[in-house]
Amino acid sequence: MTMTRLLVHVEGYTEEEFVNGILAKHLQIQSNLDVSARIIGNARQKNRRGGICVWSTVKKEIIKHLRNDRNAIATTMVDYYAMPISWPGRREAGSIDIKFRAETVETAIKNDLVSSEDGFNLDRFVPYVVLHEFEGLLFSDCTAFADGVCRPDLSRAFKEIRDPFPSPEEINDSPNKAPSKRIKDLMPDYNKVLYGNLAAIEVGLEAMRTSCPNFERWISSLEKI
Repeated sequence: MTMTRLLVHVEGYTEEEFVNGILAKHLQIQSNLDVSARIIGNARQKNRRGGICVWSTVKKEIIKHLRNDRNAIATTMVDYYAMPISWPGRREAGSIDIKFRAETVETAIKNDLVSSEDGFNLDRFVPYVVLHEFEGLLFSDCTAFADGVCRPDLSRAFKEIRDPFPSPEEINDSPNKAPSKRIKDLMPDYNKVLYGNLAAIEVGLEAMRTSCPNFERWISSLEKI
């Protein structure tokens, strides 16, 4: 059986490693998908990699990818946190209930692609916006998170961060209280790429899916391809 190619447009090394090292294996088994990640914008210029681009750049790359590979599917894994206001739906999402912010941006992205690209096939595009950062997913299992970063002593502190929120995805996005900033306060040597993905392996996809409804909705959509 021929594998369908799925390209995940991501904004940095952390998400790239997560997709290629963890998500790809799961989707290959579950859905026979050939999954790979591509950092958005200047991907070959390592000194300029990471950090979310303006929507026009991302949009151009998605359309180019789908035109060049007619049998491929495209998706995104980008943070709502620090997302430029140029992204469709981003301005509106800031004033609505937090539960609907990611989905609002995702819907607006799809609508913008449809309106600007004749014959755009929505079945070939599955957007995902992370609320609020990748690190939020790690709080799905605070004990496993602490073990993954080799700091089991931080398990209780991680749980104290996570418990006030209905889901780990909702750990807020203010400049000083975003998930990664909270982790850095407890663990100054925290390295997003290294520790983030070690923790993700330890936490596991199932815990993330159980605790994070937006993440679960995305994974389920990809499994149905």
